[in-house]
Amino acid sequence: MSLTQIWQIILIHQIIFQGLFFSKNIFLQHKTGLKIRGDNSEATIATIFFALFIIITLIIAYFKTPFGQFMIINQQIATMIALILMALSLVISAASLFNLGDSWRVGVIKEQKTTLVTTGIYSISRNPYFVSYIIIFIAYTIILQNITLLIGGILCTILIHQMIRKEEEYLLQTHKKSYEEYKKKTPRYLFI
Repeated sequence: MSLTQIWQIILIHQIIFQGLFFSKNIFLQHKTGLKIRGDNSEATIATIFFALFIIITLIIAYFKTPFGQFMIINQQIATMIALILMALSLVISAASLFNLGDSWRVGVIKEQKTTLVTTGIYSISRNPYFVSYIIIFIAYTIILQNITLLIGGILCTILIHQMIRKEEEYLLQTHKKSYEEYKKKTPRYLFI
């Protein structure tokens, strides 16, 4: 598969992924009349880094940039693994957006109390939508086999972890014992 085709696949993947995200936000804001995005620095910084990661990915793929490239595995195998991971990220993100229902928010909004969702995909992971982002970082790094994306993906994952910690504080204050019980039986990511 050529880098031009890889660029197209990544672009289509992002259109679908971001389309799901923005559709959910617009639909929910229209339905509830409430603010959907919190005004916190963690969410803003992470959003900037995510956007930069995606832009850099598209630039590397489009311009066939060899800078930072490291070939660890055959490109065909890398592409197959990445395509599976991209499909998985879409399934997880769609399930996350659907299962969270009206409790979906982007960042913490302290003045809003939402229902604690512990069923569906949220019975497997407390943060499946963030897991879908981490899978994207891995998929794009694998398909392009690029050290720049590896470093960017690690930085973005650290930012995700900081956002999750802030959300956990809020959820613990809001839902107290029920959130403590949920934390005990459901991992933060997938296995940890």
